[in-house]
Amino acid sequence: MIEYITGKISELTPASAVIECNGIGYFLNISLTTYSALSQNTATKLFVYESIREDAHVLFGFISRRERDLFLLLISVSGVGPNTARMILSSLSAPELEQVIVSENVNILKSVKGIGAKTAQRIIVDLKDKIKPGDNTLNISMPQNQEVQDEAVAALVMLGFPQTASMKVVQKLLNESPTLKVEAIIKAALKML
Repeated sequence: MIEYITGKISELTPASAVIECNGIGYFLNISLTTYSALSQNTATKLFVYESIREDAHVLFGFISRRERDLFLLLISVSGVGPNTARMILSSLSAPELEQVIVSENVNILKSVKGIGAKTAQRIIVDLKDKIKPGDNTLNISMPQNQEVQDEAVAALVMLGFPQTASMKVVQKLLNESPTLKVEAIIKAALKML
């Protein structure tokens, strides 16, 4: 997985940026918050989320690690995909979104294009315990062994399962049993997918 990309901004639109790094131009989907931060710069460092699907490899770029962490939390919610999460982060800044979730303000989340009442409620229910008000770090449960997680997700994707669904199942299994081996995770995940 790509952690971040540092380089020259060669193209910038409100929805995307092309960052040139060592002669290669990386196309990243960005939020309006990231766009605002980049619009005054000629070079940048963007934190990356790499979405690998059967039909595409898509990069999402974030101006801060905190914005990416919120994005990862959002896509862990059932029914919220990467583009919906990007839309939420374009409508609300990271601190605003955290405040909306902590205060359980469904109406503000419903005002985001593409978010209905059920999805807004699901986001709040799933994430309110993972975000602590006034805390500088999000309470993201990351598995101890990132290599095991990556290998299990890659194997499931190669077997034809969607990456997002595979990642959610593998993370759930590792949260319950952090010492599981890759083979055991894949076997258990096949029963759950």
